Amino acid sequence: MHVLTVLDHPNPASFSAAVARQFIAGVESSGHSSELADLNAEGFDPRWSMADIEVDKGSAAPADVLNEQARIARADAVCFVFPLFWWGMPAMTKGWVDRVWSWGWAYDQLDDPDKSLQRPRTGILLVPAGARSDEMEDAGYLAALETAWIKGTFGYFGFTRRRLEVLNGSTGSAARRKALLEKAYQTGFALLPAK
Repeated sequence: MHVLTVLDHPNPASFSAAVARQFIAGVESSGHSSELADLNAEGFDPRWSMADIEVDKGSAAPADVLNEQARIARADAVCFVFPLFWWGMPAMTKGWVDRVWSWGWAYDQLDDPDKSLQRPRTGILLVPAGARSDEMEDAGYLAALETAWIKGTFGYFGFTRRRLEVLNGSTGSAARRKALLEKAYQTGFALLPAK
């Protein structure tokens, strides 16, 4: 398999960046190839613009969007790594999703989110979060994220195998952080192809 990892964090020394590195190490240790899209380091523009809207009217997609779509086309699996930010995606990830997974390229229907114009792929989200897992479950946040991302958004992307891993306690002790990094490695190592 060829695996695309999409990283969103402006600090290359962040825990999110460490999670991405460990995930990629696991992927490569299992014999798969990998590619990193470091959105901040590469200067991706997350702003949805008139150029993006004009694509719906038959114009060519902007060059940066075409570049990202080519990365996805090469991938058999896509992993998103970003910190949980106000109970959602940071702006860079959200903008990448909005601009790259566009109408007419990723999907062209709204009645069935399990249909996609894309071929089947595995999709995984590795999301560091400072909150404890019991706090997120008790407040309904985990169920909300599962509904919005796994049952909603990523269904339109052709992800026939979808998984959300919230890495709770990422601001905790060194031992906790080490365990989460090992989980990221194992997730990459055991990654399964699309169904």
